[in-house]
Amino acid sequence: MAEVLVVVEATREFGVKKVTLELLTLARQLGSPSAVVLGGPGAVAALAGPLGEYGAEKIYAAEHEEIDGHLVAPKATVLADLVRRVQPAAVLLASSQEGKEIAGRLAVKLDNGLLTDVSELTAEGHATQVVFAGSTIVTSRVTRGLPLATLRPNSVTPAPAPVATTPAVEQLDVVLGEADKLVRVVERVAEQKGSRPELTEASVVVSGGRGVGNADNFKLVEELADLLGGAVGASRAAVDSGFYPHQFQVGQTGKTVSPQLYVALGISGAIQHRAGMQTSKTIVAVNKDPEAPIFELADFGVVGDLFKVVPQAAEEIRKRR
Repeated sequence: MAEVLVVVEATREFGVKKVTLELLTLARQLGSPSAVVLGGPGAVAALAGPLGEYGAEKIYAAEHEEIDGHLVAPKATVLADLVRRVQPAAVLLASSQEGKEIAGRLAVKLDNGLLTDVSELTAEGHATQVVFAGSTIVTSRVTRGLPLATLRPNSVTPAPAPVATTPAVEQLDVVLGEADKLVRVVERVAEQKGSRPELTEASVVVSGGRGVGNADNFKLVEELADLLGGAVGASRAAVDSGFYPHQFQVGQTGKTVSPQLYVALGISGAIQHRAGMQTSKTIVAVNKDPEAPIFELADFGVVGDLFKVVPQAAEEIRKRR
């Protein structure tokens, strides 16, 4: 089968990200998955196990201080050299901030088309995308070059390969130009993380909007999210009002999520917000305005005061735990 390159996303603390396992699951449907690890020395050692479990037959490792010490430009250069050499059937990346920047740079270097935020991709290269701020679903394909796509997190259910593999590791030569080293990383500060899952990878997201009222009331949103084992999100209106930090904003100018369950509390449902969450599998909305646009999208809607509805829901959840 033709080789499909999967660019690995991982963290030092938690290893391979869930979206990478989704990419490998998708890649197995398209051909023979090969993982591409771009990082500092020793990056592959901690990742080979889960990559093999999810079907990676080979690992291309670019382990070099120059990769880790700069931003994405060196990664795009190394990846472009690899693509030219192995001529894969497709290249898959995550639709993260870094993944989309690498993909964009790679498309320019290869004079190749690019599909971003895809939710499905067939062996023929046809991709499903949500476009125009979430108002339209289209089928697209690359017409110049090979299928190069970024996958929206939570679009594919990650599944281990029927037979786990022990991937062969091939070390890549890292040859960079001066243009690749114009921006250097001078310091890394680890963000303090709690026990909640990362917003874009969570299977349950509970978001609050302007209707939550103030920052203190967001404790109600956090409580429900914790009971459901989910992440906390916020609408742009809530973020702009100072209720919650910007990194948790869901929407066209924030993060895009696609969980199994999305709970919208006090969110009107403006198109800007819907663009970031409308591909969620099940949407539950609580709003006191029966005409709120969010109810057009919701699978289940509750017209009522969220300060009465949410505590009752939380109590029922506690009884069932």
